[in-house]
Amino acid sequence: MQQAQDFLDESEALHALIAPLDDRAFEQETLFKGWTLNNILRHLHFWNISADLTLTDEPAFDALLAQVMGGLKAGRLLEFEEKYLDGLSGQALLKAWIEKARAMTPAYAAADPKSRIKWAGPSMSARSGITARLMETWAHGQAVYDALGVERQDGDRIGNIVRLGVNTFGWTYKNRKMDVPEAMPYVRLIAPSGAVWEYGDKSADERVEGSATEFCQTVTQCRNVGDTQLKVTGEVATEWMGMAQCFAGPANDPPAVGVRRRA
Repeated sequence: MQQAQDFLDESEALHALIAPLDDRAFEQETLFKGWTLNNILRHLHFWNISADLTLTDEPAFDALLAQVMGGLKAGRLLEFEEKYLDGLSGQALLKAWIEKARAMTPAYAAADPKSRIKWAGPSMSARSGITARLMETWAHGQAVYDALGVERQDGDRIGNIVRLGVNTFGWTYKNRKMDVPEAMPYVRLIAPSGAVWEYGDKSADERVEGSATEFCQTVTQCRNVGDTQLKVTGEVATEWMGMAQCFAGPANDPPAVGVRRRA
């Protein structure tokens, strides 16, 4: 699956950004809920471990999931992740995280894309599983890029996140117990390469147009749509972009305008 290589490429890009930092810099807080770089990398590393196990050792995944559910229910996920990883931090954490990302990629690359894997929520296809890891790496990575004041140079691998954002249009509404509109707005985005990505009915009045990167930032809730230059036309399109959520879990509201930004 190409998605496996895309996941690894995104991980390598984030690794290259963080690699020059000393251990003290990993305690820098980001604008994502005050999480530090250590918090973000532990979170990514723990769920990469989980994603590896669910594909290669399902009983071990079941045992790990039973442990983590207690932390989720108690609202102390970060503490659980830190304890599970024995307080791993700084450069040692960075090394463990990227080595796991590199090690798990071949198994996903060789997997049947349609094979089913277990997860914390409903089961999903192996393709969806590794795409979710790519999305999380990219989304949480945005907070790191922002904290370090670096503007990320995206590749067309974010097309995976765009498709995830488009495919979760209806789920965004269902997750909020709202009626799903009859038709998704037309989406026209400019890829990092300059290619044009289009979804939906070109003749529709409801439209979302602009940068693929800013669309990804919006559907992952790294940015409020008001902090982007996306052109949003129509009531449904405006409503969707105001609450879009391409990640699993309870309904989350996006950050307020101006809250998430590059330092």
